[in-house]
Amino acid sequence: FGIASDENFVITTTNRKEITEDNFSELVQDGVTLYLLQSVDQMLLLATKERIDFLPHYDTLVKSGMYEYYASEGQNPLPFALAELIDNSLSATSRNTGIRSIQIKLLFDDSQGKPAVAVIDNGSGMTSKQLNNWAVYRLSKFTRQGDFESDHSGYVRPLPVPRSLNSDISYFGVGGKQAVFFVGQCARMISKPATSQDVHELVLSKEDF
Repeated sequence: FGIASDENFVITTTNRKEITEDNFSELVQDGVTLYLLQSVDQMLLLATKERIDFLPHYDTLVKSGMYEYYASEGQNPLPFALAELIDNSLSATSRNTGIRSIQIKLLFDDSQGKPAVAVIDNGSGMTSKQLNNWAVYRLSKFTRQGDFESDHSGYVRPLPVPRSLNSDISYFGVGGKQAVFFVGQCARMISKPATSQDVHELVLSKEDF
């Protein structure tokens, strides 16, 4: 790597966890992306890319595009799809000590690309691992265990309170990915964890699939 013998360096995960002798077997797995840095908090000079590989659940193929939960007969499914997208923001901002800000924008400016629905919040943000997990179909925030780092870490399912913003919309059971592809053709998630200086971006494209 062209490192001088007297030069200090560290090896970290994309979540800036330093690899040590104690955590090597836990953090270093096949296919994991690592950073070779001069210090843990070193600024990245260039954007890095990480390809996500996963085996979709068969429901992705046999049920994708079907209403499944968006609406029963005679109802408009679009509000249900939007509610699913907003649910991520409700979870992300549930532990905010200050103001919870969630914005929904409809973008029609052709100069910015194709029309889009943007949901923007000031929540806790997601690490690259959490974005990876979000990309996996049929893995609900209530069942992410074991090797999966939850994208709603520390989330406790609230008691049912009528008309409360308690991030329990996802009882519909399908998740944000199918909501995205019900509305459009591509999902772009941009997130900066509150505890990190790095901005992570995930793109899921129907065309790529």
